[in-house]
Amino acid sequence: MQKLSFVISFLVITVAACAQSGRGMDFEQYNPISTLVVPEHVLTRAKYPFIDVHNHQNGLRANDIKQLLQDMDKLNMQVMVNLSGGYGSSLQSMTSSVRTNAPKRFIVFANINFSGIGEPGWTEKAVKQLEEDVKAGANGLKIFKSLGFSVKDNQGNRVTVDDPRLDAIWDKCGSLKIPVLIHTADPKPFWDAQDDKNERWLELATHPGRKRSDTNPVPWETLIEEQHRMFKKHPKTTFIAAHFGWYPNDLTKLGKLLNEMPNVVVEFGAVIAELGRQPKAARKFFEQYQDRILFGKDSWVPEEYATYFRVLETEDEYFPYHKKYHAFWRMYGMGLPDNILKKVYYKNALRIIPNIDKTQFPD
Repeated sequence: MQKLSFVISFLVITVAACAQSGRGMDFEQYNPISTLVVPEHVLTRAKYPFIDVHNHQNGLRANDIKQLLQDMDKLNMQVMVNLSGGYGSSLQSMTSSVRTNAPKRFIVFANINFSGIGEPGWTEKAVKQLEEDVKAGANGLKIFKSLGFSVKDNQGNRVTVDDPRLDAIWDKCGSLKIPVLIHTADPKPFWDAQDDKNERWLELATHPGRKRSDTNPVPWETLIEEQHRMFKKHPKTTFIAAHFGWYPNDLTKLGKLLNEMPNVVVEFGAVIAELGRQPKAARKFFEQYQDRILFGKDSWVPEEYATYFRVLETEDEYFPYHKKYHAFWRMYGMGLPDNILKKVYYKNALRIIPNIDKTQFPD
């Protein structure tokens, strides 16, 4: 009833506003110009060349690379890490194209084929494929959120993130000295009641497929605990927790987790809005964990990088995020010093991801 009451009230207000204005206008369209007069520094190019460790590209054929390089150069993105490398012949085709067309500008991560997990010899086959993919040019492993959500074994059971049948894969990544970038779960509010108390209400209303529950597939806490058990079980493997491990809204908790798990680093793809609304706390976090944070964006929309640059580099106040359904609040810049910017933009990635040409970056 509470949800229904909220929706009805929202509709009544919308209809009344539309009647007065003579035209319709939704929340995304309503974008009033702020009367606040403060310094503005709209950045379209990063201060230093950077490595985006969280990107998704299919194919990376010659024509794709040509266009990507033009966009990357405008942003000052020196290296793009493509997490959608696949495995086997598809990965080999991608790495071959990169070597031919732009060997210094792209890094490819492999993926795992989870089909048939539970069948005799599946684990050994998966490890062998990973070894072959690394020989073919992969420099890391990306695990999508399907692990924990929808991956099932040959008996139809959900495969947990810390399933022991995957242990040999994580250990192999450690011995090969390649990192594992893993996305587990989604923002916690996706599991909460979709009512007027939920910050993600608008996102869930416009993207209903993102709604989860304790039975779809399991509680949020269960997924996160599975991930953390896996991290702790494999201390010799470096894990990159995507999206700040879904704790960008609780940096104190995230800091405690990083203290407990020295083999884990984080990247802030798709969660810069959380950092931008708490600039003081976020800056303190970046100062304390400056060696554990990587630059990541996730979706490839070049004009959206400006938001990331502005939060990281400036001390601007009260500026908008680029997607209102994702973050309807205004943001503030952290104004990070150069030594931390360099670590976030490229130094940390150079230390963690193998085979990136270091000569492309300043000291």
